Amino acid sequence: MLERAPSERKGIILPAVRGYVAPTDYGWYRFLQARPELREVNFWRPSQRRFDALKPGELFFFKLKAPHDAIGGFGMFTRAAVLPVWEAWDVFGLANGAADVGELLERLSRLTGSPSRRVTVDDWIGCLAINEPVFFAPDEWVPAPADWRREIVSGKGYDLTTGEGRLLYERCLERAAATAAPSLADWTREAIDAARHGKPQLIRPRLGQSSFRLAVLDAYGRRCAVTGERSLPVVEASHIKPYRDGGEHAVPNGLPLRRDIHRLFDLGFVSVRPDHRFAVSRALRDEYENGRAYYQLHDHPIRLPENPAEHPDPSKLEWHYEEVFRR
Repeated sequence: MLERAPSERKGIILPAVRGYVAPTDYGWYRFLQARPELREVNFWRPSQRRFDALKPGELFFFKLKAPHDAIGGFGMFTRAAVLPVWEAWDVFGLANGAADVGELLERLSRLTGSPSRRVTVDDWIGCLAINEPVFFAPDEWVPAPADWRREIVSGKGYDLTTGEGRLLYERCLERAAATAAPSLADWTREAIDAARHGKPQLIRPRLGQSSFRLAVLDAYGRRCAVTGERSLPVVEASHIKPYRDGGEHAVPNGLPLRRDIHRLFDLGFVSVRPDHRFAVSRALRDEYENGRAYYQLHDHPIRLPENPAEHPDPSKLEWHYEEVFRR
């Protein structure tokens, strides 16, 4: 066991940190366990019910269904969303734990419990973005909590500072610590160090590419910030400063843009000034003798999130306007 800190032995109550244990499809587990390069996965559920059992950074445990009845891995909960299947595949791809969208639909259909009920790409499903997952090999599974009951369908929350929750937390961290794989997530090392001092803690997760897209679209009401377009198949989450250039997967570094405007933004034909007004380069007309529809939007203010903390970062907008925009 990880060593207990003196403060814990004296009975000092630690800050509550929650975990959630959910029944997990074995095929989903096997597919993702064989792909350690995936740093973010989608734990999908046929249910569209709101998931509010965890805060971002709290832990989500993958409990394999019978006959396995063990914990096959865990990761950091990042974000919950309800998406049509086509969008879940578009956002997460192989991180859905399936080789293609047909296999994903087949697994979802099996879970409906009705042979005549076939899930389609237009059906909506619950999606939980789990960041930096750690999957244990079959001979390294961790026992399920002693109070787990087979009749639990959706999952069960645990306080990770005491009782079965604490035991589960320690066992999974010990298993992760014993893993020699270079893909072992940095956050597990932080958590292991904290646990040795008796301090289970909430670790603020960095958004991955998939949860970045979900977060940006949610912040802006799932519409293009420039045109107000609501048709999700053509609205994309754009980085203001690309990740390859040092930009973060963070909402203040993102804008939801209609696909054509996203392309023009990346190429520098359009931009958003630090005063949140849309700018269209003269180069669009000079090089292509067109662009009338875009010039009509020039100097219009973009739509902003209700939460000021999610507004575009002025320094990122200035970078794009000065370094990328064709003036």
